[in-house]
Amino acid sequence: MGGTSEREYREKLRKIQEKLHKRIEDIQKDVRKIEKIKVEALKKAEDLRRSADKEINKIEENIIKSKDLASESKERLRSEVAMLKNESEGNYVQVRRQIAESIVPVVA
Repeated sequence: MGGTSEREYREKLRKIQEKLHKRIEDIQKDVRKIEKIKVEALKKAEDLRRSADKEINKIEENIIKSKDLASESKERLRSEVAMLKNESEGNYVQVRRQIAESIVPVVA
């Protein structure tokens, strides 16, 4: 009669199941890679922030301690330092937000 047997159908179903599991494993592996990259990017952003803050604070201290600068010069430089601190913080917040939003959760 030549029809497909139960065993043949089961074999086809098993192969589909194997392919499904393999693809799921591949997707999960990709997600782990993405998460690792996000963690590394967050670490880099934090390191950049700390480094910039340290350098800016050092320059700010040097400006305050300087006896060669006129008070007007010190005031202008302090203003620039404040702007740079705000810019640095803004950049840090923007980068963190970008990293956090890099994978938008899908509502099922």
